[in-house]
Amino acid sequence: MKFYKKMTCNQMGGACDMEFHANSFEEIASQSKEHGMQMFKHGDEAHLTAIKKMKALMTSLEDMQDWCDSKRKEFETL
Repeated sequence: MKFYKKMTCNQMGGACDMEFHANSFEEIASQSKEHGMQMFKHGDEAHLTAIKKMKALMTSLEDMQDWCDSKRKEFETL
């Protein structure tokens, strides 16, 4: 039996309580990205706002790396 860790869209910088389940941070990040793309396609306003914030964060490589590192640490403590 596999035990998965879970993080929510909110925990990953998103706008809802959708849960992602995975054994690695990379899998969680991939699921979060896919969910974000789907919400973007649907024009979900809350997610569009969250996406804008993430895009702003991505303008700085250092800030983006710090964010990723903090989320990875959060995942590892679960």
